[in-house]
Amino acid sequence: QEHLVESGGGSVQAGGSLRLSCAASSYSISRAYMAWFRQAPGKPREGVAILNSVVGATYYADSVKGRFTISQDKAENTIYLQMNSLKPEDTAMYYCAAKHGGGIMAHLLSQAADFPYWGQGTQVTVSS
Repeated sequence: QEHLVESGGGSVQAGGSLRLSCAASSYSISRAYMAWFRQAPGKPREGVAILNSVVGATYYADSVKGRFTISQDKAENTIYLQMNSLKPEDTAMYYCAAKHGGGIMAHLLSQAADFPYWGQGTQVTVSS
C-alpha cells in the first residue's frame, strides 16, 4: 500500500517561508512524477509544482514560479516544496501526489485525477 505523508505546514506572515516535506513510506519516488497540489476552500485543486524524479526536471505553475522550489532526496524517499515570499493567496491545503508513467509535465500538473497516490494534506496559512 503506497503511503505519502506530508508535513511542514503552518501559519506565517506574508513574505515568510515554509518548507513542506512528503515522505513516501513504501512508494519509491525514484521512477515517478511527484507533484504538489493545493486546494483553498471553495476552489478547485490546483497544481503547484511537479518533478520528474528520473531526470530531475521540474515545472511550476505561473502563480508560484520564482518563489517555490520542488526538490527530492532519493535516499530519504522524500520530496520537498520550499516556499518563499509567501502571499495570502498561497493559503490552502497542500497535497503531495505521485504517479508512474509518462506525460508532459505542464499537462500533468493540470490533471490531478491522473495521480493515483495522495497524501492527507498539510495546511498552509499566510496572513497579511
